[in-house]
Amino acid sequence: MRHLTTVLLIAASSWLYAEPRELDWLELMPAADRIALENMPDIDHGVSPERPGDFSAPGGMKQAPGLPAVMYSANTVAALDKQQIRLAGYPVPLDSDGQGLSREFFLVPYAGACIHVPPPPPNQIILVSFAEGLLIEDLYIPIEVSGELRIESVSDPLADAAYVMQASSVQLLTEEQP
Repeated sequence: MRHLTTVLLIAASSWLYAEPRELDWLELMPAADRIALENMPDIDHGVSPERPGDFSAPGGMKQAPGLPAVMYSANTVAALDKQQIRLAGYPVPLDSDGQGLSREFFLVPYAGACIHVPPPPPNQIILVSFAEGLLIEDLYIPIEVSGELRIESVSDPLADAAYVMQASSVQLLTEEQP
């Protein structure tokens, strides 16, 4: 009996302290949205409804009218709710303190989201809260965020997001890292 209790305790502790599941951005989209994205017509950048200029302006990451429907999608994947995940992307700061640390930022799949391209749909934007704060010196340096992902619609003056995350760790990714 003692041996069985030990085995159960080890199994439970390995489950509790398991590495977060590494996700790909497309896994945040339901299958129907992924198919629609793959079959989306090319966007004519000469006459597209994208917003020129500054993504940090109010509404700078929100979708302008006239794009294919998948670009407005807030459809989520229910199985990801409350899961511990790890995801690489790019930060878009929402605040910073006197030391320049951002404790709240959007995580997006590509650098410069919405500068000369349409911004990602809400199901490709995650509002991240990070108590320690992150010094964001360059928006073009990718980061990896780990923590609990939750399905929650957020509407900010800058963008709409379909997911939120309480980050347990954030790290800058460098060329030397895999």
